[in-house]
Amino acid sequence: MRALSEESAIFSAMPMITIADEVTGAPSGPVWTMEVFEEEVRLDELIRRRVFLEIAESGVDADPEERTRTTLDAFGRNAFVVLVDDRQVTALDEKVRLHAGSRVTFLKLVPLVGG
Repeated sequence: MRALSEESAIFSAMPMITIADEVTGAPSGPVWTMEVFEEEVRLDELIRRRVFLEIAESGVDADPEERTRTTLDAFGRNAFVVLVDDRQVTALDEKVRLHAGSRVTFLKLVPLVGG
C-alpha cells in the first residue's frame, strides 16, 4: 500500500463551495456547502445540483426533477439572480468557473412596494 504525501492529499480532496440563499431586504437564508468535481459547470447544472442538495438536506418528499424545472423556469422569469463570487451569471448555458471557496448566491428578487 502506498502512502499519500500531504501534498498529494491536498490535490485529491474535492474543493468545497458555499451555496447561499438570500432575499433582498431580508436576513440571509440557509447556507450549504457542496463538493465540486470540475472547475467549470453550466449554470443550469449548478442550479440542478443546488435543488437536489436542498431536497436531500431538508428531507422533504419532493420530486427533484420537477423542482429543478420549476426553479429553471423561475430563473427565466427573473424571479432570482445567481451570483458566483459576486459576479452575476445571466444565462443558463453560461459556464461558471468554480474554485475552492467559491460562493454561489441565489438572490430572490422582491418587487418594490407599489411597482
